[in-house]
Amino acid sequence: MDFLSNTDWSFPIPIYYGPDRIKELPNLCKLNNLKRPLVVTDRGTKTLPFINGLLKDLNNSHITCNLFSEISPNPLDKEINNGKLAFKNGSHDSIIAIGGGSGMDGGKAISLIANNPQGLWEFDYDKPPITKLNNFPPLICIPTTAGTGAETESTAMITNSELGMKLCIWHPNQKPIAAILDPKLTLGLPKPLTAWTGVDALVHGIEAYSVNSLYSVADGMALEGLKLIGSHLSEVYQNPDNIASRGGMLIGSCLTGISFLKGLGLVHAISHMVGAVYNTQHGLTNAILLPKILQFNKNAISQKINFMHFALYEKPGKFDDLYSNICNLLDDLEIPDGLGKIGVKNDKINELAIKSNKDAAALTNPRVASINELESIIKDSVLKTR
Repeated sequence: MDFLSNTDWSFPIPIYYGPDRIKELPNLCKLNNLKRPLVVTDRGTKTLPFINGLLKDLNNSHITCNLFSEISPNPLDKEINNGKLAFKNGSHDSIIAIGGGSGMDGGKAISLIANNPQGLWEFDYDKPPITKLNNFPPLICIPTTAGTGAETESTAMITNSELGMKLCIWHPNQKPIAAILDPKLTLGLPKPLTAWTGVDALVHGIEAYSVNSLYSVADGMALEGLKLIGSHLSEVYQNPDNIASRGGMLIGSCLTGISFLKGLGLVHAISHMVGAVYNTQHGLTNAILLPKILQFNKNAISQKINFMHFALYEKPGKFDDLYSNICNLLDDLEIPDGLGKIGVKNDKINELAIKSNKDAAALTNPRVASINELESIIKDSVLKTR
């Protein structure tokens, strides 16, 4: 597969892949009559060179834009409300969400409320979709990591400050009008973030494929995404400048990101709440939790193990093969083997278990977990997960 060439896809939204495709953003805006976009990113991304380049290219093309970058690694509801004010005060007509998961989540969340009087939590994924709404502003998503896979939907994970929980917000009528996948934007990613975001994409594929529902399109994307991640994650970690493998990871991340419309599982359910309470990095938290949840789900996913192992390693395998190979990969990527090593303590086990049980991802885990079982998983995970 040639990852150095440009290619376009139309499903599930228009996707433009290839090195330097970011340079086509001004023309994409003009084609869609976007004249005053608000560029949204996170605090960590705003200082990277391509952000200034993007703003300069837009302004040189007579497209007036401003930057809103007050988005935390775990985006907060108050930041989204401030983003809406920036959108209104700048008389913007559209949003360009660029960055890792937090930057894109911030931009997508702002787009949901920018033109509407409803509060952020009226767009909670667990609530019936609002029917009477003003038009959403056009939205373009540009990932800068190969992990989140969130560039084709309006779903966003935002921390509810009052509840101390991460909640998913979205609306089925708000779809990005385009996504740009430019592997050059991921070249400067530090090795730890390459590992953490890459395993996040891996978890998306494993959890989505493990969900017990008939959703063959998602299953196909999950397995193809796992194949690309299995072929390229170790390579981009060892050789960060390999643009072809960066491209393979970016496409793999996109595919597994699409696949989790089918649902996720306990890795994400627990990780969301650990992130909300302890402000941990999402992909890293997922990576630490993955082995423990694989063990918990072992019997419930027995019929799917061989397919996942073949996708990742190009040969048949049983559960012990998959488990040991994934643990070896986590070791090679220098992933810590316990939540305690990233600041999580045993003082909020019950709180985390109760909150995780309410997460939408817990509902689609292939094995139902009780509060007591969640407490045990989290307590054990603080000490050691593999």
